[in-house]
Amino acid sequence: MKYIVLIPARYESTRFPGKPLARICGEEMITRVCRQVEKAGFPLAVATDNDNIREVVERAGFRAVMTSPTHRSGTERVEEAVRNLASDADVVINVQGDEPFIDPEQIRMLADMFVTYPDAQIATLVRPFDPALGISALEDPNLVKVVKSEQDRALYFSRSVIPFVRKTPKEKWLDTTSFFSHIGIYAYRADALCRIVTLPESPLEKAESLEQLRWLQNGYDIRVGVSNHLTIGIDTPADLEEAERYLSRLKS
Repeated sequence: MKYIVLIPARYESTRFPGKPLARICGEEMITRVCRQVEKAGFPLAVATDNDNIREVVERAGFRAVMTSPTHRSGTERVEEAVRNLASDADVVINVQGDEPFIDPEQIRMLADMFVTYPDAQIATLVRPFDPALGISALEDPNLVKVVKSEQDRALYFSRSVIPFVRKTPKEKWLDTTSFFSHIGIYAYRADALCRIVTLPESPLEKAESLEQLRWLQNGYDIRVGVSNHLTIGIDTPADLEEAERYLSRLKS
């Protein structure tokens, strides 16, 4: 089975313009993501709509492919990149360009899910929620929660807390129930990727602003792997400051 990892990286961002070029301890974020992905051992390329990002990526020795600035999502950008590269990969892995702490083992785990589940169309990862973070962190709408079946199929993704623990005081939820948060990394069979980008926005997607709900609502299976590795996604300048502190601690 052939794999390719594509890293969508757009310049414009409502909360953090120019985010892929922001520096973490002296290195551009997109370069650090590439270095982490490279360790997984699969071919990789950055899919971008910005010449500055392309130049940084290529200067670091990695491949970049230009894509349209009009895409609605990273998934659409990845699908165009697959076509532009004329890739013959069976499985396309999508690692966000704002995940500088992605672990290579997480990428390999996603790849292995298509061997474990030969019928898998799409796969993603979740992390057990740490009860020490408290209920307020669990309720944060920026933290996407996931429930899955015993067969590792995603049942639902939500910005609300799921499951709702009935007849239990909220302050006791973390003592009685396990919760999972979503890690924003996906893998798709190439043919499934071509199909899902043609789907119109679904009602659930509109309600929650989560594109994976479009796929679920249209009958696609999303297999779910559980990873305990801590990643820090960068959505805002404040997240970047936290990531720099975290990386400094790792180096000390």
